[in-house]
Amino acid sequence: MSARAAEPDEKFMRLCFRLAARGRGHVSPNPLVGAVLVRKGRVIARGWHRRFGGPHAEVDCLRKAGGRLREATLYVNLEPCAHYGKTPPCTERIIASGLGSVVIGMRDPNPLVAGRGIRMLKGAGIRVRAGVLEEEAKELNRFFTTHITRSTPYVHVKVAQSIDGFIGGERAPRYLSSPASLRLVHRWRAEYDAVLVGAGTVRADNPRLTVRHHHGRDPHVVIVDGELRVPESANVLKRDQGRGVFLCVSEAAAGRHPGKVQRLEGRGIAVLRFRSRGGVIPLKDILHELYRFSIGSILVEGGSNIFNQFVRGHLADEMSVFVTPMLLGKGVPAFALCDGAAPAFSTARELHSRTVGKDMLFSARLRRGE
Repeated sequence: MSARAAEPDEKFMRLCFRLAARGRGHVSPNPLVGAVLVRKGRVIARGWHRRFGGPHAEVDCLRKAGGRLREATLYVNLEPCAHYGKTPPCTERIIASGLGSVVIGMRDPNPLVAGRGIRMLKGAGIRVRAGVLEEEAKELNRFFTTHITRSTPYVHVKVAQSIDGFIGGERAPRYLSSPASLRLVHRWRAEYDAVLVGAGTVRADNPRLTVRHHHGRDPHVVIVDGELRVPESANVLKRDQGRGVFLCVSEAAAGRHPGKVQRLEGRGIAVLRFRSRGGVIPLKDILHELYRFSIGSILVEGGSNIFNQFVRGHLADEMSVFVTPMLLGKGVPAFALCDGAAPAFSTARELHSRTVGKDMLFSARLRRGE
């Protein structure tokens, strides 16, 4: 296909991307999907997946269309599903509509689909073109791809530190980051399924971990607390936010504090028990357990020990470090790496930097070792 002929396909596919993005924070663990129906170069209907368990983008779009569709083309950023889940297969609805052609951004990495949807459409006599802006389509659904193919959530480690490498200390203000950086982080919170912190961060800062500087829903909270030391009065343990709280503790600590465990579980908090190794709960075990709860993406927000474990274990897919122009002199280091541990960005596939307010933001995609 010539570059000129491909331009309309790319134009309508980018519209699918914009529609799909409206589902961020609402459809997980399902993918972000947008759909556009075009006849003679004109958009006649559009749709997107709005919430988990709701109609898929293709169905939402086709419901709004009228008239004969044989001359119409459906654009969708992800291969239509070909299996029964919360809803019937989208391929059946597309075939029944009488559509003449379908243009797809990327194949569905879900083993239940993985090309089957395309084969069904072609088998029904529908013209199919796949791979339009494929890399952009993959970027849009990187959370879903990681979740569905690796049986683990997508992990994004976020660090806010002083220019001399500290994340806290006696001289540190409550918020190291600029207001612009805080707004960006709160937007991320609204887009990720859960925020993960260590017990030390909860005890030191007593954070709420809610979304306050951006419109969106509050994420679930995951607390890594091997010794079960988080106070029951902590803000994140208050179940008034309509979100799940997962407290990850060692089996030994749960056995030492049965009364506390019973009280927390009575408040609706999920106390997840793990075998510890050398007093530390393996993060890999926590990630796989959270997958069972349909947690598809995690924003890691602290503290130093948690950062170190993700870096040493090569368990992060992405890392963002906000560096504020402030010297603390001493305090809690962001990365107190052990001997032989890899530097934070040693496994980076991509590395970018930009200013956010008065801060410098360094971002990287990491080669996950799991």
